[in-house]
Amino acid sequence: MWRKINLLLASIRCNFLLNLIQFNMKTSTKVLHWTPRILCILAILFISLFSLDSFSSERSFWQNTAAFLMHLIPSFALIVVLIIAWKWEKVGGIILTIIGLAWCIFIFILNYKRTHSVATSLLDVLFVGIPFVLAGILFVISHYRKKKELSGIQ
Repeated sequence: MWRKINLLLASIRCNFLLNLIQFNMKTSTKVLHWTPRILCILAILFISLFSLDSFSSERSFWQNTAAFLMHLIPSFALIVVLIIAWKWEKVGGIILTIIGLAWCIFIFILNYKRTHSVATSLLDVLFVGIPFVLAGILFVISHYRKKKELSGIQ
C-alpha cells in the first residue's frame, strides 16, 4: 500500500514539475506543443467519419455494430499512437510520420488504380495522409524545441 502512495506522490510531483515547465514555456513553444495534438485529434476524427458507411439496413444491430467497430480499428490504432506521441513526442512523432508516409503511398496507389487520375489521387492523399505526416513532424520539432528551451533554463 505504501508503494502505491509513493507512486501517486511521485506522479503528482512529476505533473507539478511538468506544469511548472509548461508555465515557463514561451508562447511559440506552447503553440508548437498543442498544434500537433489538435491536428492529430482532428485527423483521427476525420478518418473515423469513414466508418459511418459500414451501417446497412439489411444487417442486424449486432452485425452493424461489429462492422462499425471493425471500420474503427485504424482510428483506435491511431489513438494509441497519439497517446504514445503525447507521452514521448520524439518516438510518437517518428511513428506518426512513418504511418502517414506509408498511408500516403498506399492511398495514392489505390486511388490511382481506381480513378487513373493523378490529381484526384493527390487530393485524397492531401486530405487523408498528409495531416498525420505534418503532426508527426510537428511532434518531433516540439520535442527538440522543448529540449532546447529546458537546457536554456537550467
